[in-house]
Amino acid sequence: MKTLEEIQKIREEKRKELDLRVNLQANTVEKHILVCRGTGCTSSKSPKIIENFKKIIEEKGIKNVRVIQTGCFGLCAKGPIVIIRPEDTFYAMVKPEDCEEIINTHIIEGKLVERLLCKDIDNSVVKRLDELTFYKKQKRIALKNCGIIDPENIDEYIAFDGYKALEKVLFNMSQDDVINEVTESGLRGRGGAGFPTGKKWFFTKIAAGEQKYVVCNADEGDPGAFMDRSILEGDPHCIIEAMMIAGYAIGADKGYIYVRAEYPIAVHRFQTAINQAKEYGILGKNIFGTEFSFDLEIRLGAGAFVCGEETALLESIEGRAGRPRLKPPFPANAGLWQKPTLINNVETYANITKIILNGAEWYKSIGTETSKGTKVFALGGNVVNVGLVEVPMGTTLREIVFDIGGGIPGGHKFKAAQTGGPSGGCIPEENLDTPIDYESLGAIGSMMGSGGLIVMDDTKCMVNLAKFYLGFTVDESCGKCNPCRIGTKRMLEILERITEGKGTLEDIDKLEKLAHTIKTASVCGLGQTAPNPVLSTLKYFRNEYIEHVDQQKCSTNECKALAKLEINSEKCKKCGLCARNCPVNAITGDRENGYKIDTEKCIKCGACQRNCHFSAI
Repeated sequence: MKTLEEIQKIREEKRKELDLRVNLQANTVEKHILVCRGTGCTSSKSPKIIENFKKIIEEKGIKNVRVIQTGCFGLCAKGPIVIIRPEDTFYAMVKPEDCEEIINTHIIEGKLVERLLCKDIDNSVVKRLDELTFYKKQKRIALKNCGIIDPENIDEYIAFDGYKALEKVLFNMSQDDVINEVTESGLRGRGGAGFPTGKKWFFTKIAAGEQKYVVCNADEGDPGAFMDRSILEGDPHCIIEAMMIAGYAIGADKGYIYVRAEYPIAVHRFQTAINQAKEYGILGKNIFGTEFSFDLEIRLGAGAFVCGEETALLESIEGRAGRPRLKPPFPANAGLWQKPTLINNVETYANITKIILNGAEWYKSIGTETSKGTKVFALGGNVVNVGLVEVPMGTTLREIVFDIGGGIPGGHKFKAAQTGGPSGGCIPEENLDTPIDYESLGAIGSMMGSGGLIVMDDTKCMVNLAKFYLGFTVDESCGKCNPCRIGTKRMLEILERITEGKGTLEDIDKLEKLAHTIKTASVCGLGQTAPNPVLSTLKYFRNEYIEHVDQQKCSTNECKALAKLEINSEKCKKCGLCARNCPVNAITGDRENGYKIDTEKCIKCGACQRNCHFSAI
């Protein structure tokens, strides 16, 4: 148990000790080797890298060097990442066997390990993290501590102003002051719909009832999304502190975080953070000697996409099947066990402490007129710099894809980007200069969603993409309402007919009409947004649907039933790789006379395309 004075002393002393993490001019002989321990780098053996560094340092008796595990740095395409501070040297794609060379060359001899330095999007070698193009247009607020602190060390969080916002709230602000600050900041929910956060807090505060709850929605289910997971892995205490502030503001003394069990690292780190906060007396009774008390528990989800919908999530926490409730009443009035309940997602909470410490005016100076602050995106798909990105609202899609993401690899062209996952829509090249904010995305048939951003190049079939997302939604529908349970299944059947060459022009019209009906009639957000990928692809890529029906053709060959594979003799180098990798021996010929595909034998598996280095198939 720590007193407030002891917490403040830790903050002051530890901050001086860790100054080299953020101050590149730090006056110190000490070095910190920061190693990413997010899920991506962990899967690429970063724990072994940490182990090797520590072992070598101990064996060599090296002083003034620490090895620190951190959360995600963001540039996942270059992982595992090792940063050495205070010089800010950025080493990319490090392997466990590279540790000895880094210690000998960089730490002992004071020279750079040139071969491990990161390459920028123009292929130039970059020595420092802050020189990378990937970071230049970003502004890290929600991700402020990710890649800086050890997420399993509460003292490091405290050193970087951790629990200072809670202290400010408890001693200097009333409940209304807190809610007014959040309201004035213009923060909107980062879970998808963008509802004003302060308004939601106000509605929960004024709701009748002595027992109230604070809930964090960490059920991140969009394919390719990992924003919330990365925050929980890299900065779990900021979510605890924000939930406590929310509890104080609305009059709640109990909180729950609902996180899917498929996030074992995030779950472990958040539970570790809870345990540490309780040990310090930050969570529990009479926090900092005040009358405010707050407790927090984790509830694990089984991975049902529908539990991202707030009322389905509440049902699951209560021990029932995750199925949405009819609204109204809304959770602010009748949530967990029919008590007033505040629900925000991880990224929304991640902004709270910064708003309290820096003020509403600071926060709303960032972003656009109607969309304040920053947004975190999981940038994936056909883009060079796959990773985690945080940009000011109003940044254009072009800036994210090309300036930050590095553009499209392999000489291909940009075709579309999907925002909002299965609930969002495709954005074509003509809308690349659309600013990223709630209203602008909605106006072109997409949505912000939780923050997945999948980039597609010219090898992708938009009809097949719509079928993929709709298939996901069909599998994840809870089945409570007919429009979603039956309607999405009928839509999927039509898409399957079209991609198999059995569709008609009438099917396209039926598909569009059914999509609008389902949007209007479904009970919850899952069904109401499920048709979005279909409607947006119909709007911008209708010619591909017509091509599939009229010409029985998929120009990208992604729809296997319509694929017509042949070898372009002008591009073919007669290397024979296609023939050697064909599982049914459908490719015949030799290096002298060239090769050809027997369409009768071909099963359209795509092995020849994948193995051809010259795009000759």
